[in-house]
Amino acid sequence: MTALYRGRFAPSPSGPLHFGSLVAALGSYLRAKSLGGQWLVRIEDIDPPREIAGASSQILKTLTAYGFEWDEDVLYQSQRTAAYQAQIDSWIAQGQAYFCQCSRKQIQAMGGTYDGRCNRCSPKLTSGAVRIVNHSKIDRFDDVLMGTIIQDAHFSGEDFIIKRSDGLYAYQLAVVLDDAYQGITEVVRGSDLLQPTVRQISLYRSLGLAEPGWLHLPLACTEPGFKLSKQNHAQGIDLLNPGPSINAALGFLGQAAVELASPTIMLEQAVAQFKLEAIPVKTEILL
Repeated sequence: MTALYRGRFAPSPSGPLHFGSLVAALGSYLRAKSLGGQWLVRIEDIDPPREIAGASSQILKTLTAYGFEWDEDVLYQSQRTAAYQAQIDSWIAQGQAYFCQCSRKQIQAMGGTYDGRCNRCSPKLTSGAVRIVNHSKIDRFDDVLMGTIIQDAHFSGEDFIIKRSDGLYAYQLAVVLDDAYQGITEVVRGSDLLQPTVRQISLYRSLGLAEPGWLHLPLACTEPGFKLSKQNHAQGIDLLNPGPSINAALGFLGQAAVELASPTIMLEQAVAQFKLEAIPVKTEILL
């Protein structure tokens, strides 16, 4: 019997959901529901300097207004920091992670790729950022939509940071531990995260876990290389009239429009006619 599909949408509370966010939410939702699976929502709120007060509740309100229904309670990364730290402590104790005090300027002097020197310090450093010993050095993976993705070997082989020197946990660590914790079987998200995927797979290998499947959607861009984002002050989507935005997102994903109705009915129709092969095989699409 095939295991139950479990997908997720994991926004950060750095502003309201914009059209690019809607594309990611809709793509992950259609994929999960068309396979009879579950769809979860996770709020990635472990970077306080980037977060906006009230954004988490606004995001959930917007998802509800657009007819999205998630299958379990929302998970907040801010409630998971003890798990992140426990894993870091375990890796440090095993010699699988270490502290690093190298500055960006020093790393640039190494040629732009960190050379692991702090792991060779004697005695070992006891403060600073924390880096994983990257034994796996994964530089490629298979994407359901885009095929085999190959990344730069220097980037892929580097001992990368899993906890910053300011005490904040790195996205790479948190997303892997949370996807594993929630039993996510496939990660559907924007193509801006294609490159970090190889590092996330390396973390799965360090944890001794099989990684999920990967499906990266094209990004909504206003010009080449300039995606819609909260940091770029992208306009929030309309809460009062969701229908046109839902159809616009469907069109962006190569899907046929559905009849204007309540958001719940529109999503049901969209799930019923979803075609994975219709999604454009592109990393970005200009609006």
